[in-house]
Amino acid sequence: MSTAVVITCSTRAASGVYPDRSGQVIVEALRSWGLEVGEPIVVPDGPDVEEALEAAVAAGPDLVLTTGGTGLTPTDGTPEATMRVIDRPVPGIAEAIRAAGVAAGVPAAMLSRGVAGMAGATLVVNLPGSTGGVRDGLTVLEPVVAHAVSQMRGGDH
Repeated sequence: MSTAVVITCSTRAASGVYPDRSGQVIVEALRSWGLEVGEPIVVPDGPDVEEALEAAVAAGPDLVLTTGGTGLTPTDGTPEATMRVIDRPVPGIAEAIRAAGVAAGVPAAMLSRGVAGMAGATLVVNLPGSTGGVRDGLTVLEPVVAHAVSQMRGGDH
């Protein structure tokens, strides 16, 4: 069974200003796809994001999904943290997620700076912080995650 880790990158959710809804949406979806995944890890924007990513990747899951911190605000640094952790970009995933959001009638989806790539044998993907953006991203990911994991394990194309 494939394994996954979900990281919510939100200062407000981490400090209890509001509950983490997007992380829960991701966990429920991944479980419905048959992945083994624990509860979301919630961290504030900033250095904690990179630390959480490094710790998640070190645990050796097949997939790490983040939610939040991909926008244009001064504290949105999830893509930069992710770029420091991954060693092989997979830009088509992030491009498809943005395109799906725009196609779903959300022009602001093109403002997401989310990235995707491999950190060793782990696929890392940034999703937006909104539950709608997360759902759009999951729709893009669902048909390709199993194939991506297979390829990362040395499977055929």
